[in-house]
Amino acid sequence: MSSVSESPFRGSSVRLITPGARRTTLRTDDGLPIEAVYVPCTTGAAPGVDGGDTGTAIVVAHGFTGSVDRPAVRRAAGVFAQRAAVITFSFRGHGGSGGRSTVGDREVLDLAAAVAWARSLGHRRVVTVGFSMGGSVVLRHGALYTAPGTSPDTAQLARPVPAHGGRMAAHADAVVAVSAPARWYYRGTAPMRRLHWVVTRPTGRLVGRYGFRTRIDRKEWDPVPLSPVEAVPLIAPAPLLIVHGDQDPYFPLDHPRMLADAAQGGAELWLQRGMGHAENAADESLLTRIADWAVAE
Repeated sequence: MSSVSESPFRGSSVRLITPGARRTTLRTDDGLPIEAVYVPCTTGAAPGVDGGDTGTAIVVAHGFTGSVDRPAVRRAAGVFAQRAAVITFSFRGHGGSGGRSTVGDREVLDLAAAVAWARSLGHRRVVTVGFSMGGSVVLRHGALYTAPGTSPDTAQLARPVPAHGGRMAAHADAVVAVSAPARWYYRGTAPMRRLHWVVTRPTGRLVGRYGFRTRIDRKEWDPVPLSPVEAVPLIAPAPLLIVHGDQDPYFPLDHPRMLADAAQGGAELWLQRGMGHAENAADESLLTRIADWAVAE
């Protein structure tokens, strides 16, 4: 869950406005409008949608209080676009998307809509990259959408949802989780205690709405969704990369290690010296390495 008081991020020379970018509104399987942006690969290696690109697309899942127009998200998209086409979107309750945030539960449906859009544009391979809350979402999405044409296991969602029927396949071919929690309800750090106050208290939700432009669902999870550590073993055979900073103020290093252990050898673990939390702390060098990993086949 990204910081509720976003920290400054390191500078970047990457262009934020890219020729050929397009903005649209997607519709989730439970009927919510989700704003999304497509940016073609900027290197010339991939011609973009109008040129019939069938290469890799990276779908970026932001952290809590993020959105498609947040500078840190745009910066990450700009770096990733040097290696592949990129789709960014705003989770429900964030930015210009509809609904209210369920803080990682039904957000899998938002991600699925973005992945399906990437495939509808002709991309033969789609990699999801999630930061913090988005990291927990890409892990659960990777577990629930495991083959072309499959629908999520609705028992693992807080309320039943319709199957997506004839929609393009919404599965990921590889998954990257950055600064992701391993387990729910973690309150072991001061930032997480503050975040729980924002999510669970009426006053906190007002702060979230007016202070951070994030609309939060007041309903508790029922049932509690599959946890990230429970999701990890179900992602295989898709490749999985877990990235975490050793200075993360939200989730200490037992979280990424628990996730990697749950993969039973099926995941790479990168522990980044000096890195803080999520997209705000990921510098251009790390983002480039993640993009290189994503496009490797």
